Amino acid sequence: MKIVRLFAMLLAAILAAPLPAQQGELERIRTEKKAWVALNMELTPAEAENFWPVYEGYQKELHQLNIRLTRLIETYALHYRNNSLTDESARKLTEESLAVDEDELKLRKTYLPRLAKALPARKVARYLQLEGRIHTQVRYELASNLPLAGDFKLGAPRATK
Repeated sequence: MKIVRLFAMLLAAILAAPLPAQQGELERIRTEKKAWVALNMELTPAEAENFWPVYEGYQKELHQLNIRLTRLIETYALHYRNNSLTDESARKLTEESLAVDEDELKLRKTYLPRLAKALPARKVARYLQLEGRIHTQVRYELASNLPLAGDFKLGAPRATK
């Protein structure tokens, strides 16, 4: 679980970092995640040959969802810093958050048959558990570090830089 916490903390730190710093950190995270998955999957050579292309495809699509999540958090943070969250913007942010969640579930469901062709069912379950651990820890870290919508008020003084 130590590596999962590391991923979560790095993702949270990346969200606060400038874009060039984000790219290098993201590559490092991807590399470490792949190594962690490899260590925990205990794949035979034949399984590895079938699994890694599916894994790469999944990660590519998951990355697009993570970009949407990052944009969502950045928008929320902007509203927070500027004390500008209206009911309408809160509704839109909530809808996008739910859409990201729905699309993540669709992605897992889409990849389940692909994984099932590449691996025995127990290893498919194991891989999805590993992804689930990372997902849960990252979401926990994000949720515990984001201020609640009621923690700022429209018209309140803006934060100074």
